[in-house]
Amino acid sequence: MSLLQRLYAPQPQAQGKGRLASVILLTVLAAIAILVPLLNLTMPPGSALHVPTYLVSLLGKYLCFAMLALSIDLIWGFCGILSLGHGAFFALGGYAMGMHLMRQIGERGVYGHPILPDFMVFLNWKELPWYWYGFDIFPFAVVMALFVPGLLAFVFGWLAFRSRVSGVYLSIITQAMTYALMLAFFRNDMGFGGNNGLTDFKDLLGFDLQADTTRAALLAATCIALGGCYLMCRAIVASKLGRLIAAIRDDEPRVRFLGYRVENFKLFVFVLSAMIAGLAGALYVPQVGIINPGEFTPANSIEAVIWVAIGGRGTLYGAIAGGVLVNYAKTVLTGLIPEIWLFALGGMFIAVTLFFPKGLVGSIPAAVDWMKTKAGGGGGASSAPLAKEAGE
Repeated sequence: MSLLQRLYAPQPQAQGKGRLASVILLTVLAAIAILVPLLNLTMPPGSALHVPTYLVSLLGKYLCFAMLALSIDLIWGFCGILSLGHGAFFALGGYAMGMHLMRQIGERGVYGHPILPDFMVFLNWKELPWYWYGFDIFPFAVVMALFVPGLLAFVFGWLAFRSRVSGVYLSIITQAMTYALMLAFFRNDMGFGGNNGLTDFKDLLGFDLQADTTRAALLAATCIALGGCYLMCRAIVASKLGRLIAAIRDDEPRVRFLGYRVENFKLFVFVLSAMIAGLAGALYVPQVGIINPGEFTPANSIEAVIWVAIGGRGTLYGAIAGGVLVNYAKTVLTGLIPEIWLFALGGMFIAVTLFFPKGLVGSIPAAVDWMKTKAGGGGGASSAPLAKEAGE
């Protein structure tokens, strides 16, 4: 099949599988958004059905990481751009929300200053920097959590894609970008809390962040945001635009030869992906209670890429599952074997790469097809679907 035919041909089978996965994923998210807060707030602590508050916050954190993985899968799995700097977009969104939460503290801070955050009073700042203006308004902070990562991605992507920077070179400069931001945010004179970052948050929209009801609401909001981002990404990749993006991944020179401005499509996906990562960071901060320059660490971005690879690159739902599963494994294994956790993560990545090249969740459709073939008693002809899946 030619590239033009692949661009314009309908994909009923892929749409059917994607629709089923979407229904399952959205059902699970709806169940989490409703049942977990319900069991946390209504069941007494001694009940077997009670969900502890710490588990509500932990689950919310996992789902924020899943949203970050979703953003990486959109740009890597479908457009073929391996970004090792999405942790920077995640952290920028987190800082935007953290600045709003710091402005909400007001006179309840340690130094009791009505305007300046505690760390600015401690560092002898005399007035609020201009880039902190407006963050006392919640909608402004939300817009900035999307706008700042999107603007950075636009400037970075515009320069990189128009210069035809791609492949491993692009991956390296995305990592250099997040490392440079990490060094900048570590500086006290940047006005973002330096090494300690932003913390000691009190409330959000007037609700106490330590209250069970607030934590339950944040979990529900995270589920809704993740479901909405998933549906948006699914709609894009299932459309003609999505097939064009996949064609750029598979054979960029031929798409360019057909007359498409490839750099514009890559820039669109890169900016959208960065904004999703920024939203994930904004939801993450009130649930964990801190944001510091450590979130810019290049290792965080690399780890997020591993989540996608383990879950299933190019599936969206696989990336979400990978983000949750790997972070759950991290929580368990860092308690059991903290010294060798990173070796365990590396081992998982190598094993999945060798034995499940489509990732754990991404391999399920091929496995189902294989079982159907076996159940049907097919011979050599029936093994074609599995061979086709494995051959990609």
